[in-house]
Order: sequence, then C-alpha cells, then structure tokens
Amino acid sequence: MSMKNIVFIATSLDGYIADKNGGLDWLDSIPNPDKIEMGFDSLIKSIDAFVMGRTTFETICNFDIDWPYSKPVFVLSRTLEKIPEKYKDKAELIKGSITEILKEINQRGYSKLYIDGGKTIQSFLKEDLIDELIITTIPVLLGGGTTLFSELPEELEFSHVETKVFLDEIVQNHYKRKR
Repeated sequence: MSMKNIVFIATSLDGYIADKNGGLDWLDSIPNPDKIEMGFDSLIKSIDAFVMGRTTFETICNFDIDWPYSKPVFVLSRTLEKIPEKYKDKAELIKGSITEILKEINQRGYSKLYIDGGKTIQSFLKEDLIDELIITTIPVLLGGGTTLFSELPEELEFSHVETKVFLDEIVQNHYKRKR
C-alpha cells in the first residue's frame, strides 16, 4: 500500500493562509465568475481521508454551508474533548503524536491523505511526512496572519512538478518531496 500525504492550500503572496483575524475573505479577492476548477475537486476524488487540526475543523463548522466532505475526516486536537453532536457522524477526533496518528489512520486502510490546517501541516513537515505540496498563490499581501510554514529541524527538498495559472492571476505550484 503506497502512502501519500498531500497538502493543497492557498496562500497570500506573503505566505499567509489566514489574515490577522483568522479570516479567509481574501481568498475571493479575484473574481471567478465561471467557477473555474483549480484542481481541488479532482484531488478530493483521489484521496481516502482528510486530516485537519481543530482550528480548520471549527472554521469549516462555522461556514454557513452543508458539510462539504463525503470522505472520512480526522480531527487532531490535544484540547478538544469530543466532536460536537451535529458533526459526530462526519468527523472523528484522534489524539497522539503525528506518527502514532498516521499509523492508526493508515492501519485503518486510509493511505492517501489530504493534510489541512496551518499547525497540522507544520507538524507533518517537522516529521518529514508531507509527500506533495500544491500551493495556490492569491496575489494579495495580507501583512500578517497565520503562516503556512514555520521553522523546521532540517531542510526538506522538493521537486517542481508543474505550475498552472488560473484567471491570469492565480498561480498554482505543485511540488513532490525528493526521497
């Protein structure tokens, strides 16, 4: 069973994934009238499960939309005691070190994982457990907020797979970890 952990995320030009107030409105700063698909839907079809942190989970729960995922969602949190009643059948709380969590998820047959949320992505990178990065850059400078990357114990090298440009403004870079 080949295992893969993939990050698919948008950042501002200055590398933030949320603004100073944790907001995401800037993601819509470039109008997309034809709702051009930027690879998210096809990626979702190819993965087995989502792994996200508490903040990302709570942000999704607070969107005024129906639950967006049809695949299993694992929520990593040290502080959350239980998944809110409304989402009990939608998400599962999982605790432990990143390697323990990953081992448990993989043993349950989920091998291609979508890793989401700033702290979660950083934790996976610190353990060198990210295989692919697909980063979509929105041409806006937020000047502060939640960063995508943080300090790492060592350098991680990635190979460039491809670059796509959407709506003549949004640049998406795809990288694979060199192993």
